Amino acid sequence: MTALTAAAIEVRGIEKSFKDLHVLRGVDFAVERGSIFALLGSNGAGKTTLVRILSTLLRTDAGTAVVSGFDVSSHAAEVREAISLTGQFAAVDEVLTGRENLVLVAQLRHQRNPAAIADALLDRFGLSEAGARRAGTYSGGMRRRLDIAMSLIGDPPVVFLDEPTTGLDPEARLEVWAAVRELARGGTTVLLTTQYLDEAEQLADRIAILHEGTIIANGTLDELKRLLPPATVEYVEKQPTLEQIFLTLVGDKSDKAREKGTAS
Repeated sequence: MTALTAAAIEVRGIEKSFKDLHVLRGVDFAVERGSIFALLGSNGAGKTTLVRILSTLLRTDAGTAVVSGFDVSSHAAEVREAISLTGQFAAVDEVLTGRENLVLVAQLRHQRNPAAIADALLDRFGLSEAGARRAGTYSGGMRRRLDIAMSLIGDPPVVFLDEPTTGLDPEARLEVWAAVRELARGGTTVLLTTQYLDEAEQLADRIAILHEGTIIANGTLDELKRLLPPATVEYVEKQPTLEQIFLTLVGDKSDKAREKGTAS
């Protein structure tokens, strides 16, 4: 089938209701291939509903959506082959090791040489040393990185990450951010849903703000900043953020512990 659009994802006039609850009220946007696109919105804005439509898990009431050149309604099977979906909680088997999780998914997807695929992904996401450990012993960030690695088996051109850092501590969030950037460096198109403003600011090439079922703004961070009046320049003493304080203190304690262990 010939691609319907040059964009990796194109959404036009999507509407979805659940009885009397209108969740999506005519959503429009496009995502360039190989980019990170953040769909930013508060809880209940319709982000997960939209992702479920794009991943063929829900049907629209109106409008069209094309993913990797295929219409999600008329060519759902082709869309499913072209995407991977990672939900809000890591879907890893905690009894299996990290490597066994990856091998199992590779086998289920009928990939050649599952062991080599598993080893390459463990290395790519900084999990090689933990590959032989049960996933149940992993930290939240490590489980999330393993989950994202599993989603890449089969080289899907489009990956949906639905609020991937929900419930994670600051260090784990940074680990996941690094994993998302790694996806984009490899040429994967990433659609990321989040309610965290700093996450969208740090990761996305473009940001769309979903509010009460419609896109109220869509652009690069610089373009969105220009929607506000020019800032007044004033002298303000810059204070460290809580995240900077946390990471500095944790890093200091970790460094001292390692020095103490080395000395002993």
